[in-house]
Amino acid sequence: MPALACCVDGAAALLPPGYALAGDTTLPPPFTFSAVTITTDDASAAVEETNWSPSLSTKLFKIDGWGFPYFGVNNAGDISVRPHGTATMSHQEIDLLKVVKKASDPKCCGGLGLQLPLVVRFPDVLKNRLESLHAAFDGAIQSQGYESHYQGVYPVKCNQDRFVVEDIVEFGSPFRFGLEAGSKPELLLAMSCLCKGNREAFLVCNGFKDSEYITLALVARKLALNTVIVLEQEEELDMVIDISKKLCIRPVIGVRAKLRTKHSGHFGSTSGDKGKFGLTTIQILRVVKKLEQLDMLDCLQLLHFHIGSQIPTTELLADGVGEAAQIYCELLRLGAQMRVLDIGGGLGIDYDGSKSSDSDLSVAYGLEEYAAAVVNAVKYVCDRRGFKHPVICSESGRAIVSHHSILIFEAIGSTSHCTPSLSSIGLQYLGEGLSEETLADYQNISAATIRGDHEACLLYTEQFKKGCVEQFKQGTLGIEQLAAVDGLCDLITETIGAKDPVKSYNVNLSVFTSIPDFWGIEQLFPIVPIHRLDEKPTARGILSDLTCDSDGKINKFIGGESSLPLHELEGQNGGGYYLGMFLGGAYEEALGGFHNLFGGPSVVRVLQSDGPHGFAVTRAVSGPSCADVLRVMQHEPQLMFETLKHRVLEFCGQHDDDSVVNAAGLANSLARSFDNMPYLVSSSSCCLNAVTNNEGFYYCSGDDFSADSASAVTSVAGSVAGEDEHWSYCCA
Repeated sequence: MPALACCVDGAAALLPPGYALAGDTTLPPPFTFSAVTITTDDASAAVEETNWSPSLSTKLFKIDGWGFPYFGVNNAGDISVRPHGTATMSHQEIDLLKVVKKASDPKCCGGLGLQLPLVVRFPDVLKNRLESLHAAFDGAIQSQGYESHYQGVYPVKCNQDRFVVEDIVEFGSPFRFGLEAGSKPELLLAMSCLCKGNREAFLVCNGFKDSEYITLALVARKLALNTVIVLEQEEELDMVIDISKKLCIRPVIGVRAKLRTKHSGHFGSTSGDKGKFGLTTIQILRVVKKLEQLDMLDCLQLLHFHIGSQIPTTELLADGVGEAAQIYCELLRLGAQMRVLDIGGGLGIDYDGSKSSDSDLSVAYGLEEYAAAVVNAVKYVCDRRGFKHPVICSESGRAIVSHHSILIFEAIGSTSHCTPSLSSIGLQYLGEGLSEETLADYQNISAATIRGDHEACLLYTEQFKKGCVEQFKQGTLGIEQLAAVDGLCDLITETIGAKDPVKSYNVNLSVFTSIPDFWGIEQLFPIVPIHRLDEKPTARGILSDLTCDSDGKINKFIGGESSLPLHELEGQNGGGYYLGMFLGGAYEEALGGFHNLFGGPSVVRVLQSDGPHGFAVTRAVSGPSCADVLRVMQHEPQLMFETLKHRVLEFCGQHDDDSVVNAAGLANSLARSFDNMPYLVSSSSCCLNAVTNNEGFYYCSGDDFSADSASAVTSVAGSVAGEDEHWSYCCA
């Protein structure tokens, strides 16, 4: 018997006796199908759910690839954070779900009452990245006999958050780690932060410059900051010379060279001799000549270049560094007092865990290989030319900050085309109004099911549905008949395994605000459920955000996947299912906008401690309120509320005392709406529904935190620093 068969007896009963179409042609009895085996390409399908384990989730989501050495899955099935990388001991691992619960649970239940989405920062990871980068270069320098040192800078454009920049200055101080600025506001914040940093740390001034920018940079040098003005355009030199003379401040100057070396990926599009920034060899020679004529050639001390972010291989890296080292040696030959070779950014990270050089999502090296390639290339050229080894500077941003920040968001529901049962389709409506063409398609469907011909069945089903839709548009079919057609066609495609099994998970997030690189340049980030990883994912889904825009969805994932393995949501209304986007600490927060007036996420800063649960929340900040994002667009929330309040009094408070009381309550409710975040409030965050074990969680200020004091604290009903700021309006 074919896999597709007509079950005449059971289906015939669904139609009234003698039910017929126009022309007295009896409608063939509708059909049901026997069970059809549906195959899947999911590699996890062969594993029984009862045998599922956290290690299988680790493999499924490639966590050991992109997450090493900072992320894993613990025995409870939750994402585990290893704040000190490979040096993290088992008792120091942090359960990410517990952090999210502490941040989002209501204050009455011992939480901080923050609304999702939520950015969780781990400064310990930031510190480990800085230490690891310095250790990689230090190891390469010692092993190769390099006769100078490494001294990096962090480009603040990657993430200008105050606490991120301040942490980098603090953690990098032992290594003389500095900052790079590309605009006047960035320069101001870099100057301020470096006042507390190492006196030898570089302040590298890149980007387009006007007289005010150059004045600020020279003032920074006057303030004993180790400032270098890098010429991006030849015309900037005249301003530097003129303003430095007026201020009587001798500048330190660098030049950015346009190298011939570049890589072909998206992140290399601004490099090469056609790049946006930098000077050609002809322009560099003119700069040297002008400085020599003004007796300022000793001011030229740094050569900078950048062949693009996410450099895929060390071979390409060494090629670019070697070319730049030749220019560096030529400048020394011409009399410049060169001492620093700034290799720019380009140190990539492995977004998909593939360790591949074939895409923008991965790189085929680690920190040690990167540093060794740079040191070797510079040493080789300088030794051949007989020049002293320069200080090596890099502007690694993505590789420093990407891992330390995790975006957490919640799936609040899911949608999929539910296949109806045969008895619910409303077959009685199918007997009226079908044209001869659609009736013929219906009969062909019946014949194809008896033959077990899946391909023909799908073809006739599509034609049948299309013909019925045309009839509906012409007014010869009613909506009940069209609904019956839709249900019948869904049943057919589901039964023969041709229906798309991918669900759409609705997430409390704005892609445009929090993951703009996905929308703008199709940058992919690892996205993983942060819990239930001891359960087998039984669904596949895409992620649809809250915005009223068809682009507000994530339908591409690492590994070339067009859907993500996910778990079925629990409960009638969903919620309580948390996903994390990893490796997004660079650029995403700085680039995020206000599409649909969704603001940024809430933020918590988490340090590893010796407490029972291994962490302390040292800073917690709620995301922007509706009033905050309205102000960004030049609206005046307070005036808006006054308008609405008067409207309430006009239409709701004119009858009696009870009406006035109700109007006052309504006005206060409107006031609270301005004060709340734009995102949806999940039922899982309701105090009545929250199930929280507060033992071991605590909250303290960053200034008061220390490992010793943290270990002594066992249980405090934490709250966000400071009282809630809330508008209070009187309706009288």
